[in-house]
Amino acid sequence: MTKKERYQFVINYFVLNSPDAKTELLYDTPYQLLVAVILSAQCTDKRVNLTTPLIFETYPDIESLSKATINDLFPLVKSISYPNNKTNHLIGMAKMVMKDFGGKIPMTVNELMKLPGVGRKTANVITSVVDNQPNMAVDTHVFRVANRIGLVTNAKTPLEVEKQLVKNLPEDLIHVAHHWLILHGRYICVSRNPKCHICGLRPVCKYYQKVVEPTLKENK
Repeated sequence: MTKKERYQFVINYFVLNSPDAKTELLYDTPYQLLVAVILSAQCTDKRVNLTTPLIFETYPDIESLSKATINDLFPLVKSISYPNNKTNHLIGMAKMVMKDFGGKIPMTVNELMKLPGVGRKTANVITSVVDNQPNMAVDTHVFRVANRIGLVTNAKTPLEVEKQLVKNLPEDLIHVAHHWLILHGRYICVSRNPKCHICGLRPVCKYYQKVVEPTLKENK
């Protein structure tokens, strides 16, 4: 099977089975999404969604967040992983948006990466989710799934995975393909004991063909 055929199979599968895949973070505005994504680093979306409503009620926009103090914001963030860093990042991010971007969330990867707490993955999430830009955010799930299936070759870093996925996916599907892969990794192609028995990508998955299938044959 060629790489092109593998990609086409994967695309066809997700278009049929997950046509409306989207982020599981709850938000109404670009500001809210940016706050949620910063908080989501090494933390579950479920925990973030339990935490953000009070933050958004207390600080409904970027201007109000820019005026927050650490002592006031920290109690609202403390249930999240790395609360000290994230509290500082949120306030610093809001201050910079007000000072350097006129209170409007920037919508390019390079500009977003200037903000405290925003790395390439976060910037890719914001631009792809809010603006449907063809940017691929690679987290642990996307990294694992892309390598297991065989969508990428010898990709040792998130950036290498990102570049290969962007190169081989149709540009108009890149923004949704991120959600396909992350959700597949979150619920099917999990880190330990992947649920291969219910996975529709078995026919093209290198991991299944090289690791799982031989084991099944040995145990017959």
